[in-house]
Amino acid sequence: MNTITFHIDGPEGVKPRAISIRQLVVAGWTGRDTVAMEAHIRELEELGVKRPPYTPVFYRVAASRLSAEPVVQVSGGASSGEAEFLLVKDGGEIFVGIASDHTDREVETYGITVSKQMCEKPCSSTLWRLADVEDHWDSLILRSYATVDGERVLYQEGPVTAMHSPEDLLARFASRSETFEDGAAMLCGTLAAIGGIRPAQQFEVVLEDPVLGRTLRHAYAVESLAIHG
Repeated sequence: MNTITFHIDGPEGVKPRAISIRQLVVAGWTGRDTVAMEAHIRELEELGVKRPPYTPVFYRVAASRLSAEPVVQVSGGASSGEAEFLLVKDGGEIFVGIASDHTDREVETYGITVSKQMCEKPCSSTLWRLADVEDHWDSLILRSYATVDGERVLYQEGPVTAMHSPEDLLARFASRSETFEDGAAMLCGTLAAIGGIRPAQQFEVVLEDPVLGRTLRHAYAVESLAIHG
């Protein structure tokens, strides 16, 4: 069982909350804007990744892959991150966080689910209650920064409206006869990379709430392990 001590940031202050993650889902191709989603599909096709059979797709990943640690270890140098908002359910409540769907891009060309399983999914240790941001959800901004060859650059940026809303995604998940129960976590889709998908030595994901004036942020270093066979 993967238990993470999150910090719930709300009107009453920040309070620790240990949540046992039992199910981890990575939602793919969640774009509301079909033109932007098509751009991301083509972006991945250029890397040899097949088109999805339908959208959105809900991939399954081992619950132990969700991690708030500051370093991830990967095989070789062909993996990269992407910023996604995260949904976590505990005690009947749904919380919002930020995460990176770090993926091995070589493996992705022949097995998307396997590629996602190969890498940890770094996430922030701070969560917001979805109820606290629902009324201004469309104002939230998603960003990522990548450190490539020692230079930190803006890698992704856009409103969360680029993806289906939490309510819509969970409804679509339920329509597949799936249940989002306590202990479930879902990464909810991403934006096209500025300048194309590429590996980085460090990756930072950000979710900004300009209405309440607060930000979720998580940065992690990528340690590439040598491949000897």
